[in-house]
Amino acid sequence: MIGDRWGVCEAEVRRAYGCDAFVPRPTLEAWRGVTVHAAPATVWARVRQMRLAPYSYDLVDNLGRRSPRDRRDVPEPQVGDPFTRAFGRDQGRVVAVDPGRELTAAIMGAHLSYAVLPHGGDVRLVLKVVARTRRWLAPALSVGDLVMARKQLLTLKALAEADQRQTGATSRR
Repeated sequence: MIGDRWGVCEAEVRRAYGCDAFVPRPTLEAWRGVTVHAAPATVWARVRQMRLAPYSYDLVDNLGRRSPRDRRDVPEPQVGDPFTRAFGRDQGRVVAVDPGRELTAAIMGAHLSYAVLPHGGDVRLVLKVVARTRRWLAPALSVGDLVMARKQLLTLKALAEADQRQTGATSRR
């Protein structure tokens, strides 16, 4: 499908994600990934912080409000918690959590999992999105998601790497 993969390797596409359990026969499957030069705990702290804002194109999905750049102490997500905050209100729901490793949420008819995967001294932050939608609509949704998810992952990467530089390279492992 057009736009279904960005920044991921074949092993990341083949692995199981939490969202797979919620949509058994998806018509849309998309994977996005970035390498983050930071400790897994630092990356996870930024994944948790998505509960405050979407970290994508703020003008489009947050009524122009800038997603917070400072790191805040956001509690571990729990099943049933709001997934993010956009357009001035809570959006989506957390449906599964493996603390420090994976956050799965449902939003706008899709299920998505953010996986924090240690990779040597770095981390792979991989997002998988699945949905059951009309087959003719899936390619358009995939391309639209690619634009927004790419921006989100690159923003989270930059913020986590800045956090890591502030705490020092000795705490990366």
